Amino acid sequence: MEEMQQSNVLFVVLDTVRKDRLGPYGYDRATTPELSRFAAEATIFESAVAPAPWTLPVHASLFTGRYPSQHGADQGSPYLEGGTTLASVLSAAGYDTACYSSNAWITPYTGLTEGFDEQESFFEVLPGDVLSGPLASAWQTVNDNDYLRDLASKLVHLGAMAHSKLASGEGADSKTPSVINRTKSFIDDSDEGWFAFVNLMDAHLPYYPPEEHRETFAPGVDPDDVCQNSKEYNSAARKINDDEWEAIRGLYDAEIAHMDAELGRLFDWLRETDRWEETTVVVCADHGELHGEHDLYGHEFALYDQLINVPLLVKHPELEADRRDDLVELLDCYHTVLETLDVDPETVVDPDSDDVAGFDSTRSLLSSKYRAFDGLAEPDPGQRAVLECEDDDSEDYAFVEYAQPVIELHHLEEKASEAGIVLPDDHRAYSRLRAARSTDAKYVRADRIPDEAYRLDEDPDEEVPVDPADDDAVVASECALTRFEEAAGGAWDDPAEAADGADALADADEETRDRLRELGYLE
Repeated sequence: MEEMQQSNVLFVVLDTVRKDRLGPYGYDRATTPELSRFAAEATIFESAVAPAPWTLPVHASLFTGRYPSQHGADQGSPYLEGGTTLASVLSAAGYDTACYSSNAWITPYTGLTEGFDEQESFFEVLPGDVLSGPLASAWQTVNDNDYLRDLASKLVHLGAMAHSKLASGEGADSKTPSVINRTKSFIDDSDEGWFAFVNLMDAHLPYYPPEEHRETFAPGVDPDDVCQNSKEYNSAARKINDDEWEAIRGLYDAEIAHMDAELGRLFDWLRETDRWEETTVVVCADHGELHGEHDLYGHEFALYDQLINVPLLVKHPELEADRRDDLVELLDCYHTVLETLDVDPETVVDPDSDDVAGFDSTRSLLSSKYRAFDGLAEPDPGQRAVLECEDDDSEDYAFVEYAQPVIELHHLEEKASEAGIVLPDDHRAYSRLRAARSTDAKYVRADRIPDEAYRLDEDPDEEVPVDPADDDAVVASECALTRFEEAAGGAWDDPAEAADGADALADADEETRDRLRELGYLE
């Protein structure tokens, strides 16, 4: 690795933030003056692609450098198990590491905080033993049993329930100021180099922005008067008209403005304390959000670009303050952080271990070899797919995976049932999805609905599907996806059986049932 004089890394995830709502990406509302100021010092990546459209698998990929089908933290097994994380590697190398978040997925409960010296989740609404101890142990037992998936979905959905209570007008202010304050304290206390990972949750449904930002971006809008449950809309139990969509988008903008102001407070403090120059700063979103596009709300059941083409900005002395159009995969941030702090996992953990991804210069944004996969001895599924697709050896591809959405599907069916609606077997909510995306084209494979393909260079909003027979770029994308599927262990082209948990609660142990009663899931 090249010698770099960067002793610290600040990694910020703006949860559920679309890139087209940010100033650095051309948004015409002033949602992000602080991020725009930061962007003047950073590289702005136009074609950064997330490996999934929701929090858990994306963060597991950030922390392991692997695709969801490799690390396994996804809908079926919603916890990261057995992989050596980026934080573990950096801690072993002598760096101070910390994770601060208000997202219930990023807790010891799911294994994502493994390896951090310090971690704190700002879920004051929930008892501490929900995210640790006996209930956390019960989670794995329950989730590994096919007959208990219904209970598993209830347990994991505690995060959404808690966020709703925390965000509501009755309950609490944003936890972002606390996250920022705790991050500052950690940095202040560090005597060595440090890695601080921060997830800011405000732009996730439901939207209850602070009044000052609400009056700027959604004047006169009462958050309780608009649809704050995506499952109601996606199940067709509720309609949303143009005025309501405008109000929803205004509340969303206000949440982003609040995060931006708090992030600016942290950035200013780093400048004032003379830490800015020696700190690499990464800002991205884990996924985006749909507000009626493609007749969908939220970030479920699809792989459209509003969800997976995410903002990514990086400040590092070897990266020019510029804009880049080349393809970037978000999981490459793992290797970028390793190179920034000059850490090779093989020198600090067991070199024979197969649960850690070694440093790969072809996946570091700082390397002159970035995305030059030729000559790799053991390419990963994405690298192998790019190398083996002979139809177009000049094109690069990113790959996205969305396993059958057990959790979202359960709540979608509830909303449909309450409205007397029966979801058809070919509803997109029942589908597993995988995609290959280049800068020009995308191909999405599904197991229950028709495949979809788009020419992104001509149709960036993906409004007009393209027949592969009519387009070479789409054919090449399908080829790349086929190669990825082969490398990942097979295509998702046979319809998966929906999880059947009708008798799940009857099989739960009494301790777990008692906890569910306390939390309102059982009477």
